[in-house]
Amino acid sequence: MTIRPTRRLSISRTMQNKIVSREDRLQPPAAARRRAESLGEAGHRWLADLERIVTELARDWELTVSGVLPGGSESLVVSAETSNGAAAVLKIGLPGSAEVGREALAYTLADGRGYAHMYAHDRTHNALLLERLGTPLQQQDLPVGEQIEIICRTLAPSWVAPADPAGLTTGAEKANWLFHFIDTEWHRQQQPCSRKTLQQALRCCENRAQAYAAERAVLVHGDAHNLNILAAPGGGYKLVDPEGLFAEPACDLAALMRDWNEELLAGDTQALAWQRCEQLAALAATSSTAVWEWGFAERVSTALVLLQLGMRQEADLWLAAAERLTDVSYR
Repeated sequence: MTIRPTRRLSISRTMQNKIVSREDRLQPPAAARRRAESLGEAGHRWLADLERIVTELARDWELTVSGVLPGGSESLVVSAETSNGAAAVLKIGLPGSAEVGREALAYTLADGRGYAHMYAHDRTHNALLLERLGTPLQQQDLPVGEQIEIICRTLAPSWVAPADPAGLTTGAEKANWLFHFIDTEWHRQQQPCSRKTLQQALRCCENRAQAYAAERAVLVHGDAHNLNILAAPGGGYKLVDPEGLFAEPACDLAALMRDWNEELLAGDTQALAWQRCEQLAALAATSSTAVWEWGFAERVSTALVLLQLGMRQEADLWLAAAERLTDVSYR
């Protein structure tokens, strides 16, 4: 498929109405709206401009767009069809929160290995055009262990060492960012977990930053949870919404360690979490220490992000699990 992002087409009023017929069709999910509003003027401008942006991209890429797809906290994702009838999705990132340039680079480097195919990227509008996939893994009612196996199996072929990783965030940079975010936001959110848990999360970040080695780094998705892996048309699964990192594979297992908190809290949290850690380390042939540390840091940082979005009830699950796991001896 060839998409020419710079091509300008004349477009009738009828076609414009077909592209965007109602403003409410272009309302982003509630979490994305809250994120945009939290950014002040820039976020409000993005919300106000979405209809115009979608119309321009539909014209330039010869798309017919329909409804907004659910999910996502930092973008608008719209169902679309190309001029040759291919099913696609149009994603418009929230500037200052979801710059899609690195995401586009990750899709390019993955070149279809485990990731969705990218058809086009528009830097001006911070937008991507991707192949449309099926339902997320989360909606397929599979046991947690089976979901973990599917995600690891899908990630494995994407862990390639790019010839030129320039433009990707390194594992050290990611760990340092997590350190500063957790430290700053813990104080800003009025200390929502114990200082002991905070200090453990910060130590995990420091350890992963120090462990970074470029010679062992690969392309890493960075947010491989069960809403970011979707059924592929020909069978199997593909990943979407990559952060685009150059890091150790264990970094990609953090989302699998931090999630499914209800399951951990319903039983022996420490034993269940360690069992999951060992499963992940074995599936990815990597260090259980690295898996645990990335997972703990991401568990705390995710809770803080949820608090930023006003999602206190959800954040409490992550924080409760983190508190129970603070004293685990994992090294």
